[in-house]
Amino acid sequence: MSADPILEVSNLTVHFQNRRSNPFAPHTTVHAVDDVSFSLPRGSTLGIVGESGSGKTTAALAVMRLGPITAGSVKLAGTEIAGLKGEELRLVRRKMQVIFQDPYSSLNPRMRAGQIVREPMDLLDVYDRSERADRVAELFAAVGLRPEQESLFPHQFSGGQRQRIGIARALATDPEIIVCDEPVSALDVAIQAQTLNLLRRLQKTFGYSYLFISHDLGVVQYVCDEIAVMYLGQIVEHAVQVDLFRRPLHPYTWALMSAVPSANLAEARQRRVLLTGDPPNPIDPPDACRFAERCPFAEEICRKTAPPLRAVANGRKVACHLVSDDGEAPQHREGLEGP
Repeated sequence: MSADPILEVSNLTVHFQNRRSNPFAPHTTVHAVDDVSFSLPRGSTLGIVGESGSGKTTAALAVMRLGPITAGSVKLAGTEIAGLKGEELRLVRRKMQVIFQDPYSSLNPRMRAGQIVREPMDLLDVYDRSERADRVAELFAAVGLRPEQESLFPHQFSGGQRQRIGIARALATDPEIIVCDEPVSALDVAIQAQTLNLLRRLQKTFGYSYLFISHDLGVVQYVCDEIAVMYLGQIVEHAVQVDLFRRPLHPYTWALMSAVPSANLAEARQRRVLLTGDPPNPIDPPDACRFAERCPFAEEICRKTAPPLRAVANGRKVACHLVSDDGEAPQHREGLEGP
């Protein structure tokens, strides 16, 4: 793994304007992603986690230029891609591919598996035409599918096999970065493990860089090198995987970690952190800390001023007024070391 960043995202903002119910109604705007910044080192995996509605998938789609960008910068291998259009954007798409969440709906049911894997090469004009059939065969072998399965239709495969087709399709253009959008959430637990092992093996063999979107902390812990935690459109903590799971700093991360399933039910109940209340409305988010009304440690400053995402001890980043510069969090001061 190299420290050289393949992807640099700075101050990414994505706002959606709601359709008005009538011509006289005021315009309303959904703040889906607000001022998000991160980088992905080449050959590594960055996980973005958070509850449903936290903005993690919206941020990933914006980075991939599959969704709108209201403001901010997205650089791929040092090249700004946020403003690209037309042919320039089409050429960049060779370097960025997606593995989608649902292997049932993300494959064209009218195309054979070999055609599905070959399609990105045809659309983006990658490899000579005479080489594409051999490339498809190589990809089928790389993801553990047999050559004769190229002629089958998606409905003739199991869920895990369909996701392998989706992975092979994502690799078809030799991308530099692959966004994995909840790639195993629709699979059985045993198949999840096989798929994650396949992704890790492919990364080790070919040096792929993954942006891994998930709500499952167990999956993220297994596959990611670094993790960014999002809450209501903002990153609240960013750390190396080992540090984040060993000692979460932000109270929201601490609460998330407490929800990770455990074989010891009594221990799980004892450590569970129950948050009260609901997240703020993304149409009118507060100017202060967006987690303050649900945080068990919130103080007056939290309800008045938005905390910046700042560096603390060991190179970690956290957006919390109550976390000290040396990495002491409010739950630590209360003697609640967490999960």
